[in-house]
Amino acid sequence: MSEERQTETPAERLGPLEQQVMDLLWDHSGHTVREVMDQLPSRPAYTTIATVMGNLERKALVTPTREGRSVRYLPQRTREEHTAGLMRQALGVSRDRTASILHFVDTMPEDERDLLRTYLENSQD
Repeated sequence: MSEERQTETPAERLGPLEQQVMDLLWDHSGHTVREVMDQLPSRPAYTTIATVMGNLERKALVTPTREGRSVRYLPQRTREEHTAGLMRQALGVSRDRTASILHFVDTMPEDERDLLRTYLENSQD
């Protein structure tokens, strides 16, 4: 693992509304507060989404970019990078990292184990 990867910002667990907002941002490469409000089924208040965006910015998940009178929030990392960070954190608190990894692999569907096997074989080249 590269030195850069080991020092990256830790992934933060997301609350349900934060997860919904991040899913929208990941799926559409960024949104304004108003655009997020319009796409959420619960129709939260503007201030609620603005607060969520501020929280996501503090968690280093979004970057605000000014566009005229609006602010567009762009994801700082991909969904996959965030998920990988959560997985690293979970392994980091395990008392037996090897057992945790092996148990995780044992619970994977066969097609995902095949994908992992192929990846590991090709990454040794």
